[in-house]
This record gives sequence, C-alpha cells and structure tokens, in this order.
Amino acid sequence: MKAVARIFIPAMVFALFFALGASNTFAQGRHPAYLHALTDLRHARAHLERPDGGHLRHEEEDAIHEIDEAIREIKKASIDDGKDLNDHPPVDSHMDWPGRLHRALELLNKAHADIAKEEDNRFAEGLQERALGHIDKAHHHVEEAIHWVESHR
Repeated sequence: MKAVARIFIPAMVFALFFALGASNTFAQGRHPAYLHALTDLRHARAHLERPDGGHLRHEEEDAIHEIDEAIREIKKASIDDGKDLNDHPPVDSHMDWPGRLHRALELLNKAHADIAKEEDNRFAEGLQERALGHIDKAHHHVEEAIHWVESHR
C-alpha cells in the first residue's frame, strides 16, 4: 500500500500542476498578441497614475477606466496571464507628466496594434471589437489630457 501511495500521490500532484499550467500555456499559444496587449495596457495605466498620488483630471480618470474595461474584455475570453494591474514594467520616476502621458499613448497604440490583428474566432471578434473600442476611448482621453497640459504650461 505504501508503494502505491508513493507513486500515486506524486503523480496526482504532477497532473494538477500540469493542468493548471496548461491553461495559461494554451492561452499564450493561441493569443500571444492579447497577452502582449495586457502588459502594454497595464503599463499605460501605470503611466497615468500620479507619482505623488495627486488628483487626476477627469481625462486621466476616464482613460484609466477605459483601460480597465479593455483588460476586463480580454480576460472575459479567458485570455489571462494571471497578473494584477500593478504587475507592469517600472515607470521612469524622472519622467515629467507630459512625458508620462505621451508614453501612455505609445503603449495604447501598441496594445491596439496587438489586438487589431486578424481574428479567426467569432467569439473573439466581439471581444476584439469591444477591447479596441475601450482602447480607442482611452487613447482619446489621453490625447485630451495632453492638450490640456500643453495649453496650461
């Protein structure tokens, strides 16, 4: 009986880890562009947060809301890398606010390009349209924030 337990328990643990890892690997294999977009969206969101914790203007708040919605849309399709919103590359702490806004815009453009790739799955097409809509709205809000900052210098 002990010999069976020595074989059975490790085999079950291995099967559990394989099953959990396979779902994320499957998503990475089928939708790597969406996973790249998730990283870019999180990074753009980080650039829109005030480094001093100060108050955001409504344009930045609206952009963050749209980024969060785009992330939710992608995750609805079980395309998830298991990371939270704060898991992103570091933001340059010496970058001024206009620089952060411009960098957020670049990252939104990258996320848009990743998601806009041709999709062969009908379910993902709806997801793709909704996510792109949120990214486009976030892009618009960031552009508004840039214009406001430039006009008040």
